Amino acid sequence: MEDDMFSGIVDGAHLESKVLQKLQKNFMQVQNILDQNRLLINEINQNQESKIPVNLTRNAGLIRELNNNIRRVVDLYADLSSSFTKSMEASSEADSAGTSKSDGNKRIRPSS
Repeated sequence: MEDDMFSGIVDGAHLESKVLQKLQKNFMQVQNILDQNRLLINEINQNQESKIPVNLTRNAGLIRELNNNIRRVVDLYADLSSSFTKSMEASSEADSAGTSKSDGNKRIRPSS
């Protein structure tokens, strides 16, 4: 019984480490895309202010690139959310499988 509890803790720690690595990787990707978007927006603004036809035409492509980057950020955040939810569910399952709580351990709040 005790071995099961410890293996659950070890598996949970391994899972948590993998999730943290994935979260960190995705956040780094998001930050890189957001940095690129800042540069794109600056260039779009400069082109718009210049009123030069070639620059205004170039903005169409830059805006498409910006929109694609925004889609990528949304996808990465969706992946982050999914990974986080799965890790929390796995953690919750590991907690409930690894420990048993009795009603005597519950804290009762005084009513206001």
